[in-house]
Order: sequence, then structure tokens, then C-alpha cells
Amino acid sequence: MQLQELYQRFLQAGKISTDTRQIIPGSIFFALRGDKFNANEFAAQALEKGAAYAVIDEAQYATDARCIVVDEVLATLQALARHHRNQLKIPVIGLTGSNGKTTSKELVQAVVSKKFKTYATKGNLNNHIGVPLTILAIDNSYELAVVEMGANHLGEIALLCSIANPTHGFITNIGKAHIGTFGGFENIIRGKSELYQHLITTNGTVFINSQNTILANMAKRFAHPYFYPAAGDYYHAELVDADPFIRFKTEAGAIVQTQLMGAYNFENVAVALCIGKFFGVPAAAANLAIADYVPGNMRSQVISKATNTIILDAYNANPSSMEAAIENLAAMKAKKKVAIVGDMFELEEEAAKEHSRAGELLKSKNFDRVYLCGGLMKEAKNSFPQALYFERKEELIAALKQNPISEATILVKASRGIGLETIVEYL
Repeated sequence: MQLQELYQRFLQAGKISTDTRQIIPGSIFFALRGDKFNANEFAAQALEKGAAYAVIDEAQYATDARCIVVDEVLATLQALARHHRNQLKIPVIGLTGSNGKTTSKELVQAVVSKKFKTYATKGNLNNHIGVPLTILAIDNSYELAVVEMGANHLGEIALLCSIANPTHGFITNIGKAHIGTFGGFENIIRGKSELYQHLITTNGTVFINSQNTILANMAKRFAHPYFYPAAGDYYHAELVDADPFIRFKTEAGAIVQTQLMGAYNFENVAVALCIGKFFGVPAAAANLAIADYVPGNMRSQVISKATNTIILDAYNANPSSMEAAIENLAAMKAKKKVAIVGDMFELEEEAAKEHSRAGELLKSKNFDRVYLCGGLMKEAKNSFPQALYFERKEELIAALKQNPISEATILVKASRGIGLETIVEYL
């Protein structure tokens, strides 16, 4: 089947499904393959559950004319999304970075939604499958889109840009996320800057944090970059304090109280307001959007319990975000400070060194108590022998039950795979 014919069927269906457990009636089911599954095997089931068509790449699973056989399902999904994007005549803001992508995306969405009907990436659909699904979810009723793009290898952002074709974009920052799979920090810089390269090639618009040395240096490649947040930049704002929640002064002099904690989130606020200004969102409405935003999904999420305040930041972790979270706890005013940190994944050969560095940093902060959890955190324990160490989460939970923490501000920080958020009920 030709792409144009498949596209016409997509326009009729209006929806895509990729999971037979969540089939949308009348949708087109794409039988994607993973390391441990082959969705071709479930094509018939998808049709039985109400899918209008099933796109497969193994002909033996075709049951009737509703099965569309292609060379490769994933490539077809990406090609369909690319074609659909070319039909959309709206601004698309693309963003990537090592830390803060999702928070920035949500803040930008909150601000521009004050003026435009906006579609933004749902959840963490920011990879080679998620970005095509994001693009295909945008219909002609939307006036603007915000597309988050993640990567852990060179070339991935370039691929996602070829699908989403952002007209505007920014990089939150460049840190040590996925340093192992990228093959070193220089490759992270190259990989993330693929978004900039796309915007240069397409004469797109870029928003750049002038206070980030790496990003500001890249700005030389653009004729008209839009800078934030320093005095003299296109958008200027100042951090007043962050104890625990950010307060900042806008370029008009207004003081805005947010529900975001951590000074490291100020740059995410600033880029959202910079983009809002560019797109003509009234300043008062933009400031209100920031003030009303409440973070969730275990990203700098503040949980108040009977005797403790918990900073739950366990959605993900890398050396850069771990350092920022530890420094943020150290800067806070609190009667008692406790850090509970777990393994950082995808560091490969850098894992031992980076976990050791985390231990050294924790040792320097004089927290009331430090708990380390996970096999990789043994290196942190070596750097900080006084810390309490537990190889398994269950052992940590047992210790928390036996010796409860009270009257403390507690940081919980780790990579998602360790599931450290489950300890919150014991704090």
C-alpha cells in the first residue's frame, strides 16, 4: 500500500493504537516489535477488539483485507507521522536536553495555552515511537504544538527532528544523562545540538539560555537567537529565592510565587516565559500560568506528611540532576535534612566514578542522615563510609520501619528503574 493511501485511511480513522490492551475502536493498529514481543502476533486480536486496520510486517499474520502488510511497521509509522506533520501549518516547538525536559514542556504548554489551543507530548512519549504518535495525535483544530524529544545515542534527535520538523526550539541544558550510551560527554553535546542543526538548516527560531556556557557558545551559529533570562536578554527575569518554592521577579518587576521547588527549575520557568513573550501571550496571563503550575510524576514533587516534608524526585536520575537535587537540599532551611538516594542507570563505564562523586558530594553537605540504596551505590558508600547503605530497597524499607524519620525534610532521588518512590509511605 502506498503511503498516501494509508494516510487517507488514517484521516478516516483519526486514531492510532499500538497496544492490544488499549485498542481505540476504529483506530489503526500498528504492530510494533520490541526486544521481548512481536505485536504481529496480536494483529487478529486488535481487529477483534475494534481496530479498523492492522499494519503488520509479517505476512503470515494477515487474516483478511484489514491487515496492511508493509516492509517495516516502525518505519511506516514514522513515515506516516512525517507526512502528517507536513500537512500541519502550525508552529511546532521542539525541545530536548539532559534535565528538565518534561517540566519545561509542561511550563511552555501552560503559558502558550493562555493564547493558543496547544497540543503537547503526553507523558514520556519522547522517543522514536513516542514522537510519531505525538505528531499523529495533532489534528487541524490545534494552533501550536510542543514536542519533547529524548535520546541516548547520536543521531536520535536528528531522526526525531525529521519527523516533528520543529519550527522553533530550545535545549534545556546539556549534562551527563545517558553518558554511557552516548559514549562520552562530547557526544552528548553533539547529540543534543542536532536540534540546533535542524533549526539552522530550516531557518527556524531558537531560544537560548544565555547563562549556560555551552548553549550560549552555540548561539553564534544563529543569526537571531532569542536569549533569556539575564538583564539585556530578549526576556529577563531574576530568581528571588527557592526555599523551598521558587519566587522570581519578572522583567516588569512583578514578584511571582510558584509551586516549583529547586533553583535549578528557574531556567525552565524562564524559557517558558521567553517563549510566551515571543508568541504574544500577555505577561499577566503567562505569569499566572507559571504560578498555577503544580509538578507531579515524581519530578521535584513536594509531599507533606504528618511529620515530614518529602521532595520526591525519583522519576529519573543522572549525575547532573543528582548534583542539583543534593545542592538544592543543602541550600534549604530545615530543622533536619535527610537524603535518600539510589542508583543512577545508563552510565556504563562511567558508573563507578559518578556514584563515587555522588558519595563525596553527600559527605560534604553535613546532612543529618544519608541513606544509599542499590548495587551501584556501593561506590558512594566507599566515598562516604558514614552513610547508611542498603543493597536492596526492601532492606531500606525495613530500616525505615525500625527507625522512623520525623521532623525532617527528605530528598528521595534515584533512577526510575529502582522504584524508590515506593518508600514514601514509610516516611
